[in-house]
Amino acid sequence: MTLRSLLFVLVFGALAAFVLVNWAVLNAPTTLSLAFTQVQAPLGIVMLGFIVMVTVLFLGYIVYLQMSGLLETRRHSKELHTQRALADQAEASRFTELRGFLEAEFARQAARQEERAAALHARLDTVEQRLRVAVEQQGDSLSAVVGELGDRFGRERDPDER
Repeated sequence: MTLRSLLFVLVFGALAAFVLVNWAVLNAPTTLSLAFTQVQAPLGIVMLGFIVMVTVLFLGYIVYLQMSGLLETRRHSKELHTQRALADQAEASRFTELRGFLEAEFARQAARQEERAAALHARLDTVEQRLRVAVEQQGDSLSAVVGELGDRFGRERDPDER
């Protein structure tokens, strides 16, 4: 029980005890003026009626404030839920856009890599071809030099053959 509710119960409990203790005095009839006429009625009961009426009005106002606060909270909760859903959709859209961008970038990088690999293979093939030609030329030159040396060696060894 909150402090406010406890205070409310204590005040109305004290008022009820006061009314019970003074019921005979509150119920005594007196002449009351209503500005345009006079009436015989118990002043205590009339005042107690006004207090009850004002209390009921205040309680109604409190209930109205509580209900309007709850309805406002509910409306805010729905708006928050809607905004959260929109934010989630926007985030999902950004992720989808990012995924598309990354896929395109990776595809472009893969194409570049393939182009570079093809260019590298072409250059390696060219270098390999040139190397083969150079080796063949060196082999031919070496064969020619060895043949020439062999001829010279053979001529120097066989002086009779001349």
